[in-house]
Amino acid sequence: MATHVSPPAGRRAAVIAGLRTPFVKAGGDFKQLSAVDLGALLVNELVARTGLPPSTYDSVIFGQVIPSKLVTLIGREMVLRTQLPRGVEAHTVSRACATSLQAATDAADQIALGRSSAVIAGGAESVSDAPIFASRRLAQALVELSRARTMAQRLSIIASLRPRDFTPEPPALKEPTTGLTMGESAEQMAQKNAIPRAAQDEVAFQSHRRAAAAWEAGLLDAEVMPVPVPPRFERVSARDNLVRADTTVEALSQLKPVFDRRYGSITAGNASPLTDGAAAVVVMAEEKARALGLAPLGYLRAAAYAALDPRDQLLQGPAYAAPVALERAGLTLQDMDLVDMHEAFAAQVLSNLQAFASRKFAEEQLGRPAPLGEVDPARLNVNGGSIALGHPFAATGARMITQTLRELGRRGKQYALLTVCAAGGLGAAVVLERE
Repeated sequence: MATHVSPPAGRRAAVIAGLRTPFVKAGGDFKQLSAVDLGALLVNELVARTGLPPSTYDSVIFGQVIPSKLVTLIGREMVLRTQLPRGVEAHTVSRACATSLQAATDAADQIALGRSSAVIAGGAESVSDAPIFASRRLAQALVELSRARTMAQRLSIIASLRPRDFTPEPPALKEPTTGLTMGESAEQMAQKNAIPRAAQDEVAFQSHRRAAAAWEAGLLDAEVMPVPVPPRFERVSARDNLVRADTTVEALSQLKPVFDRRYGSITAGNASPLTDGAAAVVVMAEEKARALGLAPLGYLRAAAYAALDPRDQLLQGPAYAAPVALERAGLTLQDMDLVDMHEAFAAQVLSNLQAFASRKFAEEQLGRPAPLGEVDPARLNVNGGSIALGHPFAATGARMITQTLRELGRRGKQYALLTVCAAGGLGAAVVLERE
């Protein structure tokens, strides 16, 4: 066991509240809502539920991964489109799937430095509202047309275009450095680390089983807000609609591989689905929370971010970040009462767990004499993970913080480790603490 030490000097960052929308399948209930729409609905409801005057908040840190067509600063829009005072400063962050973890740890840093006292941190994603781009040639032609002064010039520009120039370009789904999609990279990890298909399907089954049980027991009710479904607003979306309570390992085993149809093991069933949703937390200086009579859900004790070559194992970042976060917290993996690992793919979860327990990985990749250790399956993703709940890229981290702190409270436990893998070979880890 570790010798417990205090976190770095500075004011302690307390999480006093957290909330999210339901996480719903892309193209479904939220298809007419942008990320900004979802975020503004969420922030307004979060402010209302805390019961604190809007003037209490001095900062907003918010992010998204898929860019909106017309909005580049979603953080500032969370102020301008909500009941928060216009003078609340805000900025936008993006760290792929770790975006709202980044927002929360940025908030903790600002609090520790004495620059903020009460921050709303989170993220929103609308895969349904993904921008479709014009080809480079068409975009150039449109600019040239705007500058043309005569009809002859305009006709000449139009005549220069070819049918292929009008083909729309969707957002890039591949890693620029490798040319592979995230799923293809995860498939490579599964094969390199000898992760069997059956083990992946078991992870997916447990994710759905536990998420369904959590919803059935009412454990998630208080952290998920209802959202009226546009355009007629006659229905309300109140639950995640991707959880399959009736799934079985047998049913999952019948699904065909998606990324390597001949030899692959990753399917639509053991990967996280494309999802719309938003999530946020209120991070406050401990002394301010106490002065306001608030009981924190818990504290952000330590965090770390890591990066590796995307050509190696793209989604292995948690295995690099977690040892650093735990070291900064003065704790070990064995001290963790809960571990919540983002489930981009079951293969990625199993690869990182394998690395956690590998002495060879510790020595050769981390330069450490001993492995981090094994994670008790009974403490891992106990209320389901991204495979079942869904994964709005910029919202998942904030969802994990709220969900895990609330579960620590129910169990009367103290510590939890969160990890997220992210595009670009990035990884994030956060240690949560509850008293």
